[in-house]
Amino acid sequence: MPSSPSSPSSPSSSSSVESVAAVLRSAGCVFAEDEARLILSQARTPRELTVLVDRRVAGLPLELVLGWAEFRGLRILVEPGVFVPRRRTEFLVEQALAQAPEASVVVDLCCGTGAVGTALATALGDAELHAADIDPAAVRCARRNVAGVGGRVHAGDLFAALPPGLRGRVDILAANVPYVPTDEVGLLPAEARDHEPLVALDGGTDGLDVLRRVAAQAPHWLAPGGCLLIETSEAQAPTAVEAFTRAGLTTRLAVSEEWYAHVVIGTRR
Repeated sequence: MPSSPSSPSSPSSSSSVESVAAVLRSAGCVFAEDEARLILSQARTPRELTVLVDRRVAGLPLELVLGWAEFRGLRILVEPGVFVPRRRTEFLVEQALAQAPEASVVVDLCCGTGAVGTALATALGDAELHAADIDPAAVRCARRNVAGVGGRVHAGDLFAALPPGLRGRVDILAANVPYVPTDEVGLLPAEARDHEPLVALDGGTDGLDVLRRVAAQAPHWLAPGGCLLIETSEAQAPTAVEAFTRAGLTTRLAVSEEWYAHVVIGTRR
């Protein structure tokens, strides 16, 4: 295992960027220079810099080393044992805002850190935000993130967690459900497999178990014209579209080649 860089006189010096990047590169970090700059910006002292670099070299995800992840220009707090928001999911947020630019009630289901809901509420300005997750660690983390936009976080299994008064009122229902097939969870990168909760990754035999549950119940919660958005994979997209359509939603698939993102969008008729 590579050694940590020698303690620099200033954690933000250009020479430190080069030395930290060299250590990270030796440890297999693909974007070593970018990660080095982020770690240096977080370190307040040379000793803290050494600790942060050691954690990254040991395999801790960068977001857990920093304590935050960037998502749509926001710093989203990330705590151990919570699903780290992916940058490609910004595409889901963009699609939601394009579909319902005047949304006043937003639900972030399977919220994890609450990144999607926080980003939506920030963009919309004064929307009523509710987030929910079955994982207590995610609920605690999300509460810290949505507090700044006046959001509420509920603990429980999908719609059972939500206040009954939301039925028929939701303009945007964003559900970042787990969609990795059970047999493929073990093939995930170690950063996800070893540090993120299985409940946030494992989507069942074909990866779509939770998606089907959400799609089936969504029409009861959506306002007229309200939309459900769920990210999925390219291979799963046709089956996911079928599940939305079977639930009675007007459905389309949005694809971003840049982010390699696939979002199924269903609108209540």
